[in-house]
Amino acid sequence: MANIVAIVGRPNVGKSTFFNRMVQARQAIVEETSGVTRDRHYGKSDWNGKQFTLIDTGGYVIGSDDIFEEEIRKQVALAIDEADVIVFVVDAREGMHVLDQDVANMLRQSKKNVLLVANKVDNPERIADTHEFYALGLGEVFPISGMNGSGTGELLDELVKLLPEDTTDLDDTLPKFAVVGRPNVGKSSIINAFLGIDRNIVTPIAGTTRDSIHTRYNAFGMDFMLVDTAGLRKKGKVYENIEFYSVLRSIRSIEESDVVMLLIDAQTGIEAQDLNILRLAEKNRKGLVMVVNKWDLVEKDSNTHVEYERELKSRTAPFTDFPVIFTSAINKQRIFKVLEKAHEVFENKSRKISTSQLNEVLLPIIQAFPPPAASRGRYIKIKYITQLKNASPHFVFFCNFPAEVKEPYKRFLENKLREQFNFSGVPIQLYFRQK
Repeated sequence: MANIVAIVGRPNVGKSTFFNRMVQARQAIVEETSGVTRDRHYGKSDWNGKQFTLIDTGGYVIGSDDIFEEEIRKQVALAIDEADVIVFVVDAREGMHVLDQDVANMLRQSKKNVLLVANKVDNPERIADTHEFYALGLGEVFPISGMNGSGTGELLDELVKLLPEDTTDLDDTLPKFAVVGRPNVGKSSIINAFLGIDRNIVTPIAGTTRDSIHTRYNAFGMDFMLVDTAGLRKKGKVYENIEFYSVLRSIRSIEESDVVMLLIDAQTGIEAQDLNILRLAEKNRKGLVMVVNKWDLVEKDSNTHVEYERELKSRTAPFTDFPVIFTSAINKQRIFKVLEKAHEVFENKSRKISTSQLNEVLLPIIQAFPPPAASRGRYIKIKYITQLKNASPHFVFFCNFPAEVKEPYKRFLENKLREQFNFSGVPIQLYFRQK
């Protein structure tokens, strides 16, 4: 289950530099996901064998200087609510700032694990400048340089000690389906509709490490865990309009699931944040079912859904091979179909193709449509294909000039794999290696 580490602090203290250093530290990066809101604010990192998800809140604070303070307070409040460890970054070069004191006051009251990091300590003489930050009352100050990396090892050693152990006791053999989407698209309604199909066969399972509720659904030949993080706690304040909040929630749900059911609002269509969530699911190699909710509110003729789906997939390209279901959670329209499709996608994600079958089917296609000649007139010959033993479909193509295989031909091969073996709803990863 994802441990979340949030980086907070006022603007221009070097949060993003520090974030970039963390997700690249010692090849710690498992997978850096770009495109989650505006830029790179979400990354996966690993230190001493412990994985965690890193969130740079800096990219979520937008607007003019006069609204910065209010926005930063919101960010910190959210990080306190959602993160397991908070890294509070201050600027050793500029020294203490009144906003640093405000943030420290909130963090001290939170009882959360906080690491105080004095950034921009680019030479040993500057370590003395960090001592004033002990006055913030947050314990040890870690002097680091986000720019050259000094001090980050000691910080990471301490950080992983603070991460909670995963005590979740769930049946790992069951597929996990998550409902995600922007606020107010009907996540709670659709979950209630799923569970209302037959109430007496629903068993909530307690004991997860934090707020997401895993509910076992076992009926109509289907047996899976529903990962519900839609309407969990009553918040002290309403954060529903904050992009950062719903991205945090989505990250948690996506990482805990096998298949993501992404809800979009039929009336507003697919928006930038829906695309961010979709890319997040794709980068994490999760199955995807797109659910267009509130379809009952759309005026339609016989072709409306065909046009709608075409327009939607033009926005999600190049990943377009996933099912789209038009539903109304309120009227319980096609609710069961969503679960059926999620199950199909899970089976597609788990599909293993034998090496002999892969080569039998794909090599003749490759011979008929070979890759374009490489530089200096060299011909690329793909000799052999095999599937790796991963949780999602990964294929290796052995060839003489792997670096010369261009993106359009990779897409051609991916499309052929999708045509020949049903991988609908599943991101596919292709590798090219020298035989």
